[in-house]
Amino acid sequence: MSIEAVREYFRKFNMEDRIIELAESSATVELAAAALGCEPERIAKTLSFHMNDGVVLIVAAGDVRVDNKKFKEKFHTKAKMLSFEEAEDLIGHTVGGICPFGVKEGVKIYLDNSLRRFKTVYPAAGSSNSAIELTLDELYIYSNCIEWVDVSKEKENAGG
Repeated sequence: MSIEAVREYFRKFNMEDRIIELAESSATVELAAAALGCEPERIAKTLSFHMNDGVVLIVAAGDVRVDNKKFKEKFHTKAKMLSFEEAEDLIGHTVGGICPFGVKEGVKIYLDNSLRRFKTVYPAAGSSNSAIELTLDELYIYSNCIEWVDVSKEKENAGG
């Protein structure tokens, strides 16, 4: 169960008690926002992509989507999301609980600039009914991200 991997990961920092386990599902942005009582945009969704040399995770605000052109400019490849079946094997978490904590060795993590407008955000914590509230500085540190990137666009402007 990958929530246990995340709990173990945060135990190293004495932060495992900050994981929020919910009675209801938080597997989608909308479900997570309703369960946590926050705006959907404050849900820090983790999107997973194939790369030539492995897997990349992009953590972005709940109200944006990946901009294919920006993604290709940044990573020099087309954005190709992992399938539902591949996620657990390649990342260590199942869809609905994918997060940037306690992932398999070699998974590269980036934070999208869409998150920068918030003081705190809620990424998942390894299961489809968990989350953890983190400041952006905490998210940056504990996700072991490589860098902040600009690879998103607002859903309303999602023309292609």
